[in-house]
Amino acid sequence: MGEPVSGALIAAMTGVAAARQAAAQAVKASGAIVRLEPDEWQRISAMASAPVIVTAPAGLGGKKVQYLISFKGFVFHCISRTALPLPGDAVLITAKKIWIP
Repeated sequence: MGEPVSGALIAAMTGVAAARQAAAQAVKASGAIVRLEPDEWQRISAMASAPVIVTAPAGLGGKKVQYLISFKGFVFHCISRTALPLPGDAVLITAKKIWIP
């Protein structure tokens, strides 16, 4: 017979299951998030009319930049090593952090 399972192990396993369930719920609430390379993200942003774009620092020390844009019912996300040129009619929102489930 195997070793008995400790209460702490059961609690940890329950916590992991709860975290996975919370992440799944967050995806359901936010809809599909499509991760793109920066050049593809720029192509999408150029097609949008007066897009709302959210930016935030990314990576260790915030040396990269994250971008989010909604287009035709999807949310598109990318991370770039450099600042991307944005459409002139874009509404820009600068956030401290973008959390993607």
